[in-house]
Amino acid sequence: MDWIPLLLIVAKAVGFFLVMITVVAYSVLAERKIAAFIQDRVGPNRVSLPLIGSIPVLGPFLTRVGIWQPLVDGVKTFLKEDFTPSYVRKAYFWLAPAMTAVPSVLVFAVIPFGSMLGDQHMVIANLNVGILFTFGIVSLGVYGVVMAGYASNSKFPLLGSIRSSAQMISYELAMGMSVIPLVMIVSHASLSGAAGSGWEGYLSGTDDMNLTRFVAWQAQNGWLVFWAPLSFIIFLVSAFAETNRTPFDLPECETELVSGYHTEYSSMRFALFMIAENANIVAAASMMVTLFFGGWSGLNIYGWNLTAFLNHPAETVWMGVGHIALFMAKVVALVCLFIWVRWMLPRFRYDQLMDLGWRRFMPLALANIVITAFVLYFRH
Repeated sequence: MDWIPLLLIVAKAVGFFLVMITVVAYSVLAERKIAAFIQDRVGPNRVSLPLIGSIPVLGPFLTRVGIWQPLVDGVKTFLKEDFTPSYVRKAYFWLAPAMTAVPSVLVFAVIPFGSMLGDQHMVIANLNVGILFTFGIVSLGVYGVVMAGYASNSKFPLLGSIRSSAQMISYELAMGMSVIPLVMIVSHASLSGAAGSGWEGYLSGTDDMNLTRFVAWQAQNGWLVFWAPLSFIIFLVSAFAETNRTPFDLPECETELVSGYHTEYSSMRFALFMIAENANIVAAASMMVTLFFGGWSGLNIYGWNLTAFLNHPAETVWMGVGHIALFMAKVVALVCLFIWVRWMLPRFRYDQLMDLGWRRFMPLALANIVITAFVLYFRH
């Protein structure tokens, strides 16, 4: 048996997992610093490591920006008492955090985070049904939330879990329908200019749900955010609702439900819910980068290619690293957008949330599909 391909897959999975967890940890720091900036505060600026903190200029600078805060928060969370109330349903109570966290990590398996490093594609599992896989896995996370609310045997967590399940159903449909025009465009729009670009294998097949195919098409024809802006708006707002972020954080609504479905949790079980929420934000940002902003490729507007050298698979290791860095930069920008919106907009009422999902976004998503179909029919 040849173990090398398996070892390469494991290496990619472990490497990307470590990078993703680091991004998730520092997204918490980014949230605290951005919130402090908006509220005219300083934010985390005291944690310092003895050896590095004593380095002139660099040590004090890293301390002021709070660079070590996620490390200290992680250690503190591990040392907290893991308390289980006597009245909870213990088996479900213990299982719920893992049920929430695992799907948020599995989503990254099919997202292409770069082009090539050597002869290796920078995607862990290049599935033909990548989009369907992501939607299927993301929808599993709500089972952990519902399980947490049920197992807590308390009214506030139960109400939060019910809200979360209703919210997921309402916006999952609109989010899924917003992607259909993208599939139609990538499947039917002109692929001229693809010859000799290194993309022939992706552009000539019928794998219309393959996420790498979307990156390839955008590298040649322009970012899909310019082809289908309404799809992006629906997907973006639905992503806020799917990740339970303000102004759609009704499942955790502190002013009504204390802390929602994770009210009874502490220590690492509570941390798993927080990791899952931030991992879902990074996953949603990664999906939007892949579907709407060209993935790891450079800026391309309707074929007006401003960074042509970035829009084909890497021929050197350094170009491959550059593609990964560009993908991460786009993801970080969108994560900052999620954080900024949280601290700038008030929370919706629950009837407003449901009204937006069913009476606004569903008709808009259907109309978007119909209009896209007509445009493609008359163009081709």
